[in-house]
Amino acid sequence: MTEAAQFERESMEYDVVIVGAGPAGLSAAIRLKQINPEIEVVVLEKGSEVGAHILSGAVLDPSGLNRLIPDWKEKGAPLNTEVVDDNFYILGESGQIRVPNWPMPPLMNNHGNYVVSMGNVCRWLAERAEELGVEVFPGMAASEIVWDKGENGADRVKGVVAGVMGLNADGTPGPQYEPGMELHGKYVFIAEGVRGSLAKEIINRLNLSEGHEPQKFGLGMKEIWEVDPAKFKKGRVVHTMGWPLGKNAGGGSFIYHFEDNQVLVGFVVHLNYQNPYLYPYMEFQRFKHHPMVAELLEGGKRVAYGARAISEGGWQSIPELSFDGGVLLGCSAGMVNVPRIKGNHNAMLSGIEAAEAAAAALAEGRAGDRLTAYDEAVRGGEIGKDLKRVRNVKPLWSKLGLWASLALGGFDMWMANLTGWNPLGTWKHGKTDAQATGKASDFQPIDYPRPDGKLSFDRLTNVSFSFTNHEESQPCHLTLKDETIPIAVNLPQYAEPAQRYCPAGVYEVVEDAGNPRFVINFQNCVHCKTCDIKDPSQNINWVTPQGGDGPNYPNM
Repeated sequence: MTEAAQFERESMEYDVVIVGAGPAGLSAAIRLKQINPEIEVVVLEKGSEVGAHILSGAVLDPSGLNRLIPDWKEKGAPLNTEVVDDNFYILGESGQIRVPNWPMPPLMNNHGNYVVSMGNVCRWLAERAEELGVEVFPGMAASEIVWDKGENGADRVKGVVAGVMGLNADGTPGPQYEPGMELHGKYVFIAEGVRGSLAKEIINRLNLSEGHEPQKFGLGMKEIWEVDPAKFKKGRVVHTMGWPLGKNAGGGSFIYHFEDNQVLVGFVVHLNYQNPYLYPYMEFQRFKHHPMVAELLEGGKRVAYGARAISEGGWQSIPELSFDGGVLLGCSAGMVNVPRIKGNHNAMLSGIEAAEAAAAALAEGRAGDRLTAYDEAVRGGEIGKDLKRVRNVKPLWSKLGLWASLALGGFDMWMANLTGWNPLGTWKHGKTDAQATGKASDFQPIDYPRPDGKLSFDRLTNVSFSFTNHEESQPCHLTLKDETIPIAVNLPQYAEPAQRYCPAGVYEVVEDAGNPRFVINFQNCVHCKTCDIKDPSQNINWVTPQGGDGPNYPNM
């Protein structure tokens, strides 16, 4: 037992404990209170405030919000920019081809959707939740699961430990140590977002992914730019594919004209790329020098930066969603519609479905069992319908490349849209993204142009625009299962790709008296989780730092 674990923790009892104040967790909290104001609900958020760790594109499909709060317009929800035109381009190095909208399945149409800051949407949802009596605690990182045994003797989630603060770097209690609290719930909702540490533990311990395909991921990087008003068109949406990634990796970009002359510029790299020399962040920076993009950004200024992993496995990769004592919501389970680049609506719908299942169970006097009605509602309802019809796009792209996936994936989506039937069946993903990484000896390093400081920037400069802060005296939250592997295995075999796949410059290999040494600059971490996903040796384990630490996104 560690010295810290010897401290007595107080406990608090709730009907429902929700981990994560994102769209899924907050929707669940609101819906629980709508059904029964007497249900005691607490929401724990690791960010310094609600929205501080929220990063999304985002074009929001309002279907989830329509169901949760039908009069959201009257109540002042921050959805102020309706999409006015939708553009899709295939880029070459110096030009582009516009793909017309008419061949695309109707599900790809953004008519009726809104360009939003999901951080601000979540702040607004948190206010609605608190008005209904939900306790929302920002700066409270849930760092451990509290397990017990159910009536059948199986492992059950009883609650979480949250609010541990003031540990020294070696894990011992410092002078400002606070042991945190155990928050127990009749049901615990895990809504941490992509690759959360608690969800990962639960999925692995309870084998929730058994019989399902491995989850797949992308790395999404985003900058907010203030541009020349003459170039700004509120509500314009642009997506691109092709250059600069080419055959090196799947992915693409988004450019959303938001409000107040701000343009949201993002770049997504699928993490199943093979070449360990690929540098996703520099691909993003190179992208902004394309003539079409550069013309928009020149004369403007970047005002924010951030990065986040995106779940891309879709229908095939969703694990069992319920377990004794709780459920997985939203991106903790992986509910992004990849071709639409949208998951917030499904996250909100999952929160609503979980709340309705839990409220019904509580009304029957149940507690701590499996909410199987939630699984059924997700797979058999609107979320399942949304994800099933696009389920082959990602594996087609991974196996056959961009052009074949556009043709075959488009055909498969059209047939599913018209008939509800996917003629290509269900393709499998196969390898995890870590397993997809190739050996350095099979590839050549990629020569990336140096950032010019005007359109493109080095990583550390950009990280300062994420307003990231970590208390440096605490334990490193990027833990290594074996400290020898980065230099003994990953460096000779894979050229240690952590130096490149991290979009925040956390990992370095430095020369120390003529010998290489692996350095972890955890203070830079923007909590994207890419290292936990892409490390070819699966040696890096991301765990939550103390509450309030990490990025402080203003309106991502």
